[in-house]
Amino acid sequence: MAGNLPPETASFVGRERELGLLYGLLRERRLVTLTGVGGVGKSRLALRAAADPRQSRPDGVWWVELSPLRDAELLTATVAHAIGLAHQSPRPLDEELCAWMADKELLIVLDTCEHLVAACRHLVGELLQSAPGLTVLITSREPLGSPGESLVEVSPLPSDGPDSDALALFRARAMSATGHAAAAFADPDRAAVAAEICRRLDGIPLAIELAGARLRLWTLEQMAQRLEVRFDLLSDTTFARLPRHQTMRTAIGWSHELSEPVERLLWARLSVFTGDFDAAAARAVCSGGPLPAARVERVLAGLVAKSVVQRTLERGAGARYRLLDTIREYGQDWLAELGEEQIVADRHAHWYAALSKAADRGWMGPGQVDWYRRMTAEHAQLRTALEHLLGSDPTAALETAGALWFFWFSCGHVHEGRAFLERALLTGPRSGAAYVQGLWALGLTVMLQGELDASEQLGRESTRAAATLADPEPELRAAYLHAVSVLMPGDPARALALAGPRARGGHGGRPSGAGWLLCRLATGYALCDLGRFEEAEQEALGLREACAELGERWLRAYADYILAVAAFGLGHHGEAARHARAMLSGKRLLGDRFGIALGLDLLAAAVAAMGDGELAARLLGTGHAWWRTVGRPQMGSPSLTALRDQGERQARAAIGDEAYESAFLGGAAASTG
Repeated sequence: MAGNLPPETASFVGRERELGLLYGLLRERRLVTLTGVGGVGKSRLALRAAADPRQSRPDGVWWVELSPLRDAELLTATVAHAIGLAHQSPRPLDEELCAWMADKELLIVLDTCEHLVAACRHLVGELLQSAPGLTVLITSREPLGSPGESLVEVSPLPSDGPDSDALALFRARAMSATGHAAAAFADPDRAAVAAEICRRLDGIPLAIELAGARLRLWTLEQMAQRLEVRFDLLSDTTFARLPRHQTMRTAIGWSHELSEPVERLLWARLSVFTGDFDAAAARAVCSGGPLPAARVERVLAGLVAKSVVQRTLERGAGARYRLLDTIREYGQDWLAELGEEQIVADRHAHWYAALSKAADRGWMGPGQVDWYRRMTAEHAQLRTALEHLLGSDPTAALETAGALWFFWFSCGHVHEGRAFLERALLTGPRSGAAYVQGLWALGLTVMLQGELDASEQLGRESTRAAATLADPEPELRAAYLHAVSVLMPGDPARALALAGPRARGGHGGRPSGAGWLLCRLATGYALCDLGRFEEAEQEALGLREACAELGERWLRAYADYILAVAAFGLGHHGEAARHARAMLSGKRLLGDRFGIALGLDLLAAAVAAMGDGELAARLLGTGHAWWRTVGRPQMGSPSLTALRDQGERQARAAIGDEAYESAFLGGAAASTG
């Protein structure tokens, strides 16, 4: 089953009644919202329900984490990316998303919506109206207020009695914190003290976990005594119990008071991070004063042990850390008390700006796949940094948005990249290297969205602006943009004049630079469109060799594509299929949806020419599914459309229309997750 559900990272206890209710509602209703106070376990319950095999859907179960998102304008892009829709169409993204979902049967979980209620209500309403097979599960501290919304209030865990769920969670968390806890819970008298702690904490899972982690240092009796003092100080004597949200704040405040001073300082500074982060970022952003950089990791480990910070290990990204929303909000209050909001936000933004520039420098090298994974992991932080820089340092915002060209262009974030680049170009400098790079990067996003007149104009502007820098690299990049903008609608001769060997030689520059290599790519495409397949093959072999020497994969896969097109044009269909498969292997490694769709069409044409109509039909069906995630079949290019249509004609001729349709539909059902 397709999907992207995160792993469970915390204990799950009880909730049989809520799960049973949820299972039924998710089969009968189309919009279900879990509400409740912060820390009560809404996300955990939603994840457990969504992961149950009974909730599987033909088109997958998808998790969209909204906690790190601050800009409601990016909500649709966030949902689209989470479900694997790489928007490359001039149509509004919400229309594209509605159209893509119209014939799908899937479950989407929008986790943590309370800060985006109006935007979520609007988007969910549009999606449910357009896609009859869609079910949406929401977690939020408040309802969306949408028609047909089924509400489930997530209550705290039952905390009365010796067998309560709250006590079971407390025991589980305590035993993971220290091996000595088992003996304490085995003693009936001491277990009664533990039960009273759970009752005092109102059965709120996060509060209980924070308390359980403290048993590394204290006995149950010491904890009960300290809790009693803390709660008696804050509770109004006219009420027997605090309201639950106040109970949670009090429990967090108690955990905060019991932390070391440097732990409190780090907690406050970590609240600048939206989503997860790594230890290097924590060192760079949060050190200073009584917390030297060398101590940050040790103090961070202390906060992990106290359940204040969560730690996970992710493939390709190493150890990642995060604060749950309720805990981060408490830290933000303390950061404001310390008067450090601005300085920490500045440090955060400039750290990720520097990371973006390092990624730009490393993209065309052996670390490309690692950079792809790392920057994907840092997506939420990059957004936060760019938002801050747009208001505080327009030059740095433009430099950062431009340095991320590969992230917008190659990693499926075209819509978002265009929006950031347009904003940065409005407020940033109107000349210089950052301006030229930003203009070029904007042109790439516009070109991918199919606005070729606009991208050609940006190519011309980039060329003029680059000529003022006395640096051939930006000139070569601009030449590539201009060339592809005229090539795609069908003018390969002009593209060759702009990016071919003579034009490259006129600019100069490093043959291993991104601009030079991109121009070689455009040249290969143009030569294929002109039917000059032997020359295209030589250009592609040179490009492939240069990429191999650099250890680069993204462009190298496109060199394989040109080799496949050239071989196909020369009638070497087996060789074309071999190159197309090599291209697809590289594109899957980097999640390049456009490249995968392109490669599937070409492979289908090659195998159809070899007589395997059934495989060709299946490949064309799968290619169709991938093109739908891109939003623009064959990018509107006449030559790409002609190649795809040729494959279909040959496949139909080989196996007949009925067998073709059957195989095509089988291929179209393939997962694009």
